[in-house]
Amino acid sequence: MAGEKKNLMVDENDCGDLVKDCKPEDILCSEIVTDENGVLWYVDGNDGFEGEKGEGSNVVFAREAPLSTKDPLTSKDYSCGTDKFRLMESEIRRKDKNKHENKLSRKDRIELGRLFQGALSSRDLELAENFILLADPQTLNDMLCITLDSIWFLTTRQELNGVTGMIKKIVANGANDFTRATLRTSFLASCVSACQSKTMSLADTVGIMAQRLHERLRECHGDEVLKAEAGVKVQKFTDWALKCIGIHSRCRKDRDRRNYSTIFEVQLQLSAFKSFLDLAGNSLTGKDFTEAFDAACFPLTLFSSSFDPGWAFGISATVIQGLLGMLVEGGADNVNQCFLEASRFGSTELVRILLQIAQRNSLDVDIELALGFASHHCKIGTMECLVEEGNAGAFLGPLLRAAERGCMQVVQWFVDRGCRDMELCIALTASIASNQVGIAAYLLPRIPEHVLAALSIEILKAAAERSSGSLAGVEFLLRNNFLGDPVATYAVADRIAESSDDEAVAPDLRAFLKEHWSEAAFAEGLNYGQNHFVNFMRILRRGGSPICLRDLPPSLVTAIAYLSLYRECRKAGGLLLPQKLRGQLVEAASKVAGRPVDKNSRAGDLIAVLEHHLPTSFLQNPQPPPAPHYR
Repeated sequence: MAGEKKNLMVDENDCGDLVKDCKPEDILCSEIVTDENGVLWYVDGNDGFEGEKGEGSNVVFAREAPLSTKDPLTSKDYSCGTDKFRLMESEIRRKDKNKHENKLSRKDRIELGRLFQGALSSRDLELAENFILLADPQTLNDMLCITLDSIWFLTTRQELNGVTGMIKKIVANGANDFTRATLRTSFLASCVSACQSKTMSLADTVGIMAQRLHERLRECHGDEVLKAEAGVKVQKFTDWALKCIGIHSRCRKDRDRRNYSTIFEVQLQLSAFKSFLDLAGNSLTGKDFTEAFDAACFPLTLFSSSFDPGWAFGISATVIQGLLGMLVEGGADNVNQCFLEASRFGSTELVRILLQIAQRNSLDVDIELALGFASHHCKIGTMECLVEEGNAGAFLGPLLRAAERGCMQVVQWFVDRGCRDMELCIALTASIASNQVGIAAYLLPRIPEHVLAALSIEILKAAAERSSGSLAGVEFLLRNNFLGDPVATYAVADRIAESSDDEAVAPDLRAFLKEHWSEAAFAEGLNYGQNHFVNFMRILRRGGSPICLRDLPPSLVTAIAYLSLYRECRKAGGLLLPQKLRGQLVEAASKVAGRPVDKNSRAGDLIAVLEHHLPTSFLQNPQPPPAPHYR
């Protein structure tokens, strides 16, 4: 639907479309009106009623029954006396013999619509036909919507014949707003199908729907005021649908104690909708079918978390499958758009249905992009559906973005599914470029050492190039001896530091490695340690302090000389120390031990030498030397 306005879908980038782009007849631009008998109506807020002139009425929703404590669906008085009906009929005919040229007042339209609802719900089709004869064009369109809505509650073939015949009579008398009727009934059918749960009550479903609507709007970007207005409008429409379902559910339970349809009833309902589409013919455009497809898909994104397991393969979903299939045949061209939307919000059952519809109608849907949307929002169930049922296999992009964001759950899911070594290396690069050290620590042990060795220089260069100025991720790899061999890890860092002619190396990376991780930095550290020892010995022998340092216990003398270095090494952590710090530590350990130490000794071993000569009260949770590598 590129370039077209949408009535029901809340776009992630501009949820305000629900508010800004509503047309006067838009099914969401409505307000609730309840008459004195409790009948629920949804009336366009731009009515423009002008007293007895009856101008500009736009009733958007009108329910078949009052929301009262008694059962209105079987009442024969329809909450109105016969005399009142006769007076209204006489008044209408007195005003103008040609009823189609004279619009009814708002009061008369509400009254007539309420009477029609009662007659239709009570299956008094003869009386309902009499009300059709009294209706003006706008009221006829309201009656068309009311009658079409009732098809999703058909249970017998007799009811089917009665309702389809009624629709034909209403159209024959002048009803022609097939667009509004199709949009509205598509939304209702979706709600009916979604609410037919065997494990959850309608009241529970209402609560879940409200929560999901709140979550969906919260995930959208845009003006908070527009989001609030959009939420109110969608909530009103959904409330209407749920009240309608509640009334019919109570009526059905009085007959058979069921809140779900049989396959025979589903066939009746879809047959009735097909008859309506045949009757509408060319009056419905491709855009109408596209918007109706939107309207049918939208509730399922709200109800998805309340579905029974395997809902998409059950009878309850058959209605939606049939409805959406007919809308696609009519010209709906937004299957892929709704498919991506469902994937983004984790509506797994709707994703399954749309996959089936796309396969049956040979339509292309972007499964790989859908996997990207689902993974971005951490919708694991939807990801599993797209891979197992949609055969999605392009893991690299979603894995890369999950590593950049630090989404461990998604990264683990992809790794468990099976990723190539190169994909893991790219994800590792993305994680260290974004300083997601937790992801990097998870990925490192899962990449073979020979692969890391071959790509080590490119990984460090690419990570620095993609970073936002911080090299914390690069430092994490080096400190944790990412090649598994201290000599190899230090050699890689030194090679990059000395590569002055390699334009692919970021200047800040080269400067960082040269200062802290190069062989030159190690030599500087050794030299610094030697100078420090000379200066300390001068103070020890020639100092004018009233405290004679040579008379102190050796451990305290060691603490005075090297406690700050010890603490700095402890704070650095990791398996490897920066070369400059390591050079100082090698020199300190040699002086304290009274003998030269191996320059390639592990950091833990060198720190242990200092700890052995320091007072125990100064030690910071001494631990056994770490293993050479955590692999």
